[in-house]
Amino acid sequence: MKNATVEDTLVDDFEAHRPRLNAIAHRILGSPIEAEDAVQETWIRLERSDVDSIENLGAWLTTVVSRVSLDMLRSRGVRREVRADAGFEPIAHTDLEADAILADSVGQALLMVLNNLTPTERVAFVLHDAFAVPFTEIGLILGRSPNAAKQLASRARQKVHGTDPTPEFDIREQRRVVEAFLTAARGGAFQTLVTLLAPDVDLDADAIAVSMGSPAALHGNEQVAGMFSGRALGAEVAVLDGAVGLLWQVDGKPKVAWEFTVRGGLVRHIDMVADPATLSSLDPVSLS
Repeated sequence: MKNATVEDTLVDDFEAHRPRLNAIAHRILGSPIEAEDAVQETWIRLERSDVDSIENLGAWLTTVVSRVSLDMLRSRGVRREVRADAGFEPIAHTDLEADAILADSVGQALLMVLNNLTPTERVAFVLHDAFAVPFTEIGLILGRSPNAAKQLASRARQKVHGTDPTPEFDIREQRRVVEAFLTAARGGAFQTLVTLLAPDVDLDADAIAVSMGSPAALHGNEQVAGMFSGRALGAEVAVLDGAVGLLWQVDGKPKVAWEFTVRGGLVRHIDMVADPATLSSLDPVSLS
């Protein structure tokens, strides 16, 4: 139980951060009422936490309010309609809120395309483009690698600005490369795999995948090709959170996913995901 003095200080500290937290939640959720609920839930979690263990309160609060908002997006459905006239209320121009003022310039655009963004795309885009949160932090919030977070924000940005998909985000091009990769992997065609991988390709695996026997990281086309050559027999091509990758399921339940970053006809990065919570957020759709 916190004493009165500590509680008062905690309240004051939280209130100093409230405008920014509300701005983040509002732009992610597109609803002032839901944003207030997210901020209130953030306060409840702060009250229940070990405050002395929090090194950077602002970063901690940003992480919590973003995760709460993400959970709210998922619970209400990915493509909920938002009123075109919903709008965003003005933000108080406090010193702490200076970077949040930038969010006004994307507010209306975000509302207009909200139905076309996945929850993770929305969070990555808002946090990076409107609030300048680094991709390393966004990745931790989403349970993804920094590279995956960057890809999510980039896809969202193209949708927000209404531009035609670049080859990097062209589903047909992605599928062509990933299907060729899977065929080569199943057939043990090591050299073909090498030609499909960029020379400096990286593979990152999450903690659950590592506990299952995967290396935590690989670098270079020969190392990555060696991991896949003659394997991936049970994998299938699938859409993972809007991009094409590979999925391994057991009895219809996703067990491992490989998110591919494809540019210039080559695989540039692979994220290996086995954490159940992250897998569920990928909303996998088999293309096999």
